[in-house]
Amino acid sequence: MVSEIPPEDVKEKLENEDVQIVDIRPESEYERGHIPGAINIPMSRLASEIDEYDWGDDVVVACPIGQSSVQAARLIGSFEDVDGDAVASMAGGYREWEYDLETSADGEAEAEIETESEA
Repeated sequence: MVSEIPPEDVKEKLENEDVQIVDIRPESEYERGHIPGAINIPMSRLASEIDEYDWGDDVVVACPIGQSSVQAARLIGSFEDVDGDAVASMAGGYREWEYDLETSADGEAEAEIETESEA
């Protein structure tokens, strides 16, 4: 079972902990605004790209309304290099996120996680 955490807890984690936010929305939506520091891995590419990332100890997956992120969190948590208990879905998705969003012209978040090719 994937745990769900409310947006206010995600914001607190961003301020106080080392957390990786994975935004699974299409790139065009991500470019319009995303949680600060989030990386974009659209759901359509997640399964094929999952092994390209060095996943941290705390991962939160975000989507538009909090449904697809549960599936994505389950997929990430099943990857052999990830502790499944450390992966959560943001309850309510971006629909419930009431805080500032980061935007970028090229669609890349300022704080990305390293890929294995960079490590």
